[in-house]
Amino acid sequence: MSLHGSNDWMNAALTTGTSIMAAEFEGGVVIGADSRTTTGMELGEEPQVEVGANIFKELCYNYRDSLMAGILVAGWDKQKGGQVYSIPIGGMCVRQPVSIGGSGSSYVYGYVDANYKRNMTKEECTQFVLKTLALAMARDGSSGGVVRLGIITEKGVERRVILGNELPKFFQE
Repeated sequence: MSLHGSNDWMNAALTTGTSIMAAEFEGGVVIGADSRTTTGMELGEEPQVEVGANIFKELCYNYRDSLMAGILVAGWDKQKGGQVYSIPIGGMCVRQPVSIGGSGSSYVYGYVDANYKRNMTKEECTQFVLKTLALAMARDGSSGGVVRLGIITEKGVERRVILGNELPKFFQE
C-alpha cells in the first residue's frame, strides 16, 4: 500500500457523505476523512488549538436551533502540543484523545475503543486512522472514495491521500 502526497488537495470537489476522525499521538495529531466530505485543510500560525475549538463551540451553541453539525477541531500548538476537540450538536466543547463523527462513525466506535492507544507513534496513529476510516467506508454507504489524511506536528502539516483500491480490507469479497 502506498500513501500518495496530494498535489490537488485544495482543489477537490465538495460532495456529500461523511466519515471523519482525529486522533492524538506523541508529538501531534492525525486527522482524516473520506473524500466525499473534504475540500481541504489549512494550518495557520497562532491562535492556540483550544481557542479555535472554543470559537466553534460558541458558533454551535449560538446557532444550535439551525446548525445541525458536530465539529472536530484538531491541531498542534506550542502550549499543549497535539490536541483533538469534539464539539457535538448543541455547542459543548470536550478535549478527547480521539474523536470520530459523521455517518460512518456509528460503524466504528467499537473498533476505536479496542484499538486506540495513548502515546502512539506518528506512523501507528496514521495507520489507526486509516484503518478506522477504511472500515467506516466499507460499512457506510454514504462514505467512500479516497482517504485524505493530515498529520499535524510542530513541523507543519503532512498530507497523504490513499486511493480506494489501496485501502486496508477487513474481509474478502
